[in-house]
This record gives sequence, structure tokens and C-alpha cells, in this order.
Amino acid sequence: MAKRPGPAQRPAVISIDAMGGDLGPKAVVSGMAISASKNPDIKFIVHGHGPKLSELVARKRVLDGRVEIRHADDVVSMDDKPSHVMRHGKGTSMWSALEAVRAGEAETCLSCGNTGALMALSMVRLRKLPGVNRPAIAILWPSRNPGGFNVMLDVGADIRAEAQDLHQYALMGMSYARNGLGLQRPRVGILNVGTEEHKGRPELHEAHDIIAASADANKYEFVGFVEGGDIPSNRVDVIVTDGFTGNVALKTAEGTASFISEALRTAFQATPLSKIAALLAMTSLRRLKKRIDPRRVNGGVFLGLNGTVVKSHGSADATGVSAAIKLSWDLAQTGFSDRLAARLASTQSTGQSVNKTEAGLTPEKTDQGI
Repeated sequence: MAKRPGPAQRPAVISIDAMGGDLGPKAVVSGMAISASKNPDIKFIVHGHGPKLSELVARKRVLDGRVEIRHADDVVSMDDKPSHVMRHGKGTSMWSALEAVRAGEAETCLSCGNTGALMALSMVRLRKLPGVNRPAIAILWPSRNPGGFNVMLDVGADIRAEAQDLHQYALMGMSYARNGLGLQRPRVGILNVGTEEHKGRPELHEAHDIIAASADANKYEFVGFVEGGDIPSNRVDVIVTDGFTGNVALKTAEGTASFISEALRTAFQATPLSKIAALLAMTSLRRLKKRIDPRRVNGGVFLGLNGTVVKSHGSADATGVSAAIKLSWDLAQTGFSDRLAARLASTQSTGQSVNKTEAGLTPEKTDQGI
């Protein structure tokens, strides 16, 4: 996330489910150590197998005095059905990690585990914000914009989205871009099969009119329909879509980035001359690798909940986990969850979304750069 001017950093606690990822708790603890070495104000509550976590944390001197370990007997596997986890997940590390946020002991929750189970448990333990029908998962997408990223949502929380859901995604994505990327008036677009207004499904046309009508009141610019090629462009800041389309686009981009890296590696190792060329271009190649590395932007944010939850990629290594921790830290520093609740609550005052009284927010809280 782009750095934003503001008050000095304050200490923050990140609650982490250490057991759900493909690479196990070792990658999670290593990621924690990377983050701790860069940020003296960060602390962790880490959940999982106590003895194993104690052993791993003890090997990282930078984590001394900065980690509280909470033992959990069970783990949510990637194969577990969300409905089963909702009924039987109380003893899992994922449940425990969410409880720390629910109790106010941590600002954000981070997990590399089962996405569907994490969303289901998040809705049960943290609850949806008043008026939110379907929470969404938002990601930062590398782009040509000056800040280097666009926001895209939903990328997998729910495969369907009606017009009103897309409108809520627009509001939540706009708030994320404003707080995370420092954009005072984000540009919002709806992902479609073409930019012409007559193209696409009926719900997209309806969403087009609703989102356009609320742009001035919510201080964003609506650019209309955008296409897949616009996702990394400088034409738009927030791309709104349903979870099926968004997830396909995300996985396609990750696969393409991996393919490009492998193809370049193979090409530069083909002949002696190409190996020499690789040495001469080493700095540029490293810059390119960093630019397209999915680990740099690892971490999807669950939007629409009473609390901040970050979902790391299940196969994230230490670098990827550290990137997700950085995202969690930045969101905690901006007070993002409270600002998002205020934004959604304020729309009800103009008849667009949720009820401000139900959200427990005063008018003074609804216009603070949300």
C-alpha cells in the first residue's frame, strides 16, 4: 500500500492463524520475523500448535518479547467445507485468530488458510457491517497508476453479485483506495465485456446507473464500464466485479506472471551469449521480477465486516506472508475498519445504503477522509 501522510505510527497487534497455509507454520513465523526486523512497533498473537510455534519463534531472536502464542488443538484444512467449519471450528487456530480481533486484543486477523472457511467464520464471529449483503475480497493489483496499484473486488468471496451488491463493492473499494492508496477522489469502473453501455448482463447495466448516481455524494469519479485490459491501466483506480470473474482474472494474472518469469529464465540460459546478456541485464531483470512478483501484493482484504481480516495466499512463502503482514499493519494504522463502517453508514443519510444509527456512529465520524 502507498504511504500516506499523517500521524506517527503507533504500535499494533496482528493476530495470525499460523497453521492453515500450504507451507505450514515455518513460513508464517519466518514472515513474521521479516516484518519484525523492519518494524519495531509491530507485535503478534500467533495461533496454532503451541509447542511447534514456541520452537519456531525461539529461533528468531528478532521476535523476542513480541509474540504471544495461543495453542489451538485443531486446524482448518483446505478441504474442509465452510459449513462444517462453522459448526465444528471452535477449537481451530483460525477461530482463535478471529476471536482476538473480536475481543479487541488485535487490530487485524491474518490467515493463509481455507478462504471459504475464513469468510464463513469471519461473518459468524465478527458479523457483517449493518446493511452489507455480501462481503467482498479486495486486492491490490499492480498498475500503471502513479501509486503503482489499482484496487479490485470481489475476487472470490461470492461468485454472484446483484446490482446493489456491486454498488456496495464500489463504496467499499473507494474507501479502500482512499485510505490505502491516498486517493482523495478514486476513479471507479465496472468490469464488463466491453466499454459500450449496451454490452453486458442486465445487473451490470442496473449497477452502472446506481453507481453513477451516487458518485458525487460519495466523492468518487465513475468511469463507466472497463475491460480486462484496463485492470492494470491508469484509466481506473477501483475495478468492481463479481467474485467468479474477479477470481478467474486474479488466478490468470498470477499464472501469467509465473509463466513470464520461467520463460525469461529459460531464454537467458539457452546459449552462452544469452547467459552473458542475462548478466548485462541483471539489474533490469531483477526490477522486472520484482514488478510482476505476486508475493509483493499478497493479501486480500475482507471488506464489509466488523473487523479487518486479511487473507494471504495459501502457498505464500516467508516473503509473501511478510507482504500480507505489511498490508495488515497499514490497515491498522489508518483505522480502516472504522472508516469503512462510517462510509457505509453515511450513505444511509442520503438513502443509499445502511442506517447510521444502527452502526452506532455520530455524524462527526462520517466525513473524516473516509
